[in-house]
Amino acid sequence: MKQIQSLLLIDLLKVFAALLIILHHLSNYGQIAEDARLFMPGLMDWLFEYGRYAVQIFLVMAGYLAAQSLTRFANRKFNVQNLLRVIINRYLRLFAPYIAALIFTILCAWIARFWVSDEFVGETETLAQFVAHLFFLQGILGLDSISAGAWYVAIDWQLYSVLALLLISFSSYQAVIWLLSIVGVASLLYFNRSSHYEAYFIYFIGAYGLGVLAYLGKNFSDQKIQDLAKAALILIGLVILASSFQEIWLRNFLAWFVAFLLLWWGNASYPILTSTGDRAKVMTLKAIAWASPRSYCAFLIHFALILLANTLYIAMGWYAYESGKIAIALMLGVVVMSVVAANYLYRWVELPSGKLKI
Repeated sequence: MKQIQSLLLIDLLKVFAALLIILHHLSNYGQIAEDARLFMPGLMDWLFEYGRYAVQIFLVMAGYLAAQSLTRFANRKFNVQNLLRVIINRYLRLFAPYIAALIFTILCAWIARFWVSDEFVGETETLAQFVAHLFFLQGILGLDSISAGAWYVAIDWQLYSVLALLLISFSSYQAVIWLLSIVGVASLLYFNRSSHYEAYFIYFIGAYGLGVLAYLGKNFSDQKIQDLAKAALILIGLVILASSFQEIWLRNFLAWFVAFLLLWWGNASYPILTSTGDRAKVMTLKAIAWASPRSYCAFLIHFALILLANTLYIAMGWYAYESGKIAIALMLGVVVMSVVAANYLYRWVELPSGKLKI
């Protein structure tokens, strides 16, 4: 087996976080979730309570990868044209699979409303709601989300745009690190604890900034910048630890831990394995490398399949048996179909749309 030209830890975290958030939503929405909880209450309660922490993994990785993309502007003079190009290209990168998944979700919700009266299906989507989603404004405008993952795409674009503004505007990376650290701590200790800020980047920039610092501490060409980023990361960890004496926030510890992993092992490549080696290990690594680039599409498409699974469960009358086994089987079916659908969304939409650049 040839060495896979990807980074093992990042791919593994992508796949794990995507799977965890799918399972979290399966434990949260519809009759399937309720019946599955009767059959496996411990597991379902854990997924409901802690599965959402996968978002912290996404945010830290997003910051790490965004810094990897944007540090090419190091030591360049500020240029408004470059800034706008970067922000618009990020929008185009996210847009095509996002809008395809939204349209599919709207269709699935329309079908679901014939049988499912659960609140999570929502009201019929309006044109204003759809247009707001096109420009990632649904949260800011206070509109209901069409899909469970739509809010994250909007936040990702906000965070990437803010980071691009910082890295392109400041000639000194020392200033960027100090500013990002101060804002990040404010986010972790204040803004991230109030739902009033959930639609804005400030709510999430703490975890995102940890990923940025991890990348700068690991890969930046200037050793002084590396040392400063590492020191900032350690100081933020100490602040998180000190704040836990007042109240423990597990998501902050998780975000810092993921950043620490990326700092030390973010560049770890896949091991070189021969085809005559451990076949199970070879197949596992191939599966991770295959699933990683499709994780974004799986994240986007899975909520529509949860809608369809609950519709099938109600329409076929299986809910009347109150069988947790049927509910668990449908949950596993959603996971498998999410992988299949993500593959097609990736091949037919995300890959071709990668050519959309200014």
